[in-house]
Amino acid sequence: MIIGVLSMQGDIREHIKMLDACGVEAVRVKTEETLTNVDGLIIPGGESTTIIRLLNSSGLRSLLIRRANEGLPVWGTCAGMIVVAKSPINNRDRGLGLIDIQVKRNAFGRQVDSFEVDIPLDVIGKPPYRCIFIRAPVISNAGKNVELLAQHNGFAVMGKERNVLVTSFHPELTNDKRIHKYFINMVKKYIESHEKLNT
Repeated sequence: MIIGVLSMQGDIREHIKMLDACGVEAVRVKTEETLTNVDGLIIPGGESTTIIRLLNSSGLRSLLIRRANEGLPVWGTCAGMIVVAKSPINNRDRGLGLIDIQVKRNAFGRQVDSFEVDIPLDVIGKPPYRCIFIRAPVISNAGKNVELLAQHNGFAVMGKERNVLVTSFHPELTNDKRIHKYFINMVKKYIESHEKLNT
């Protein structure tokens, strides 16, 4: 199993460190060749407009969309959630449209308003997860096939549609591996389904 971390901008090292701690091979994704060979992809927090523009200029955009549409598990954290969303950032910098959500940016305020809070997450079990919010977006609207997995103050902050997972917060900045392991399990199921198709 190889999980890639899109290495355009953002919390790249933190995700790789967490994947290493989970015993999974992690690679930085900057080229089409690397993206072709991963079994899952994390799009980290950072600056969503910058990430999208770098995806476009690098030529990775169309390959990433194609692989995701073929079932590649993709996880967007914070800015990464904006990148994969269906709603456009603006007319010039369109999101990838991998998950049927609309996103409200900076829903809890600016950098100075960053905070941590314990939120129950049924998909990973007890105890509640310590969520770190930094200029966090939220899911303002979701399609009928999107599972809303966590909420805070009435806002949806974690969701999943088929092979695409999103979190408003930053699991890579904690010592809690449970959400990374949840994504790793998504990748395991993807690999197993492909092995069955090829036998």
